[in-house]
Amino acid sequence: MPLRDTTPLMTASQLESFLDEVFPQLHLGGRTYFVEEVGPMSARMRCDYHEKHLRPGGTISGPTMMALADVALYAAILGQIGPVALAVTTSLNFNFLRKPGPTALIGDAKLLKLGKRLAVGEVALFSQGESEMVAHATGTYSIPAER
Repeated sequence: MPLRDTTPLMTASQLESFLDEVFPQLHLGGRTYFVEEVGPMSARMRCDYHEKHLRPGGTISGPTMMALADVALYAAILGQIGPVALAVTTSLNFNFLRKPGPTALIGDAKLLKLGKRLAVGEVALFSQGESEMVAHATGTYSIPAER
């Protein structure tokens, strides 16, 4: 069986423009999510540190970290299959490992399996400039059938 070509179909810039078009609510209250890199079966996204992402106690909230993981996985998938707006999350499992620092969050998404209808991946979240993960997520996306 031939190996799948993992050359990305979208660049980071193209992905960011696509997200702006089909998912503008991601930037309500100001842009804080950025596609930094798209690679073979992978993507890196950044969520800038902002007051709107904080929870009581001054740390970045769980929902913010989950959103970054979800959109980073979406970016990794779209990087491989192209602009398919209706690919949707079917599961997202999350492990919080340590308190994130008061800085941007980085989400490194890696696809573990990319099929015709399902994609499975993992996302490692880091405080920018740090090497220890603050959270780890695994997720599955449903990819709509070609019409």
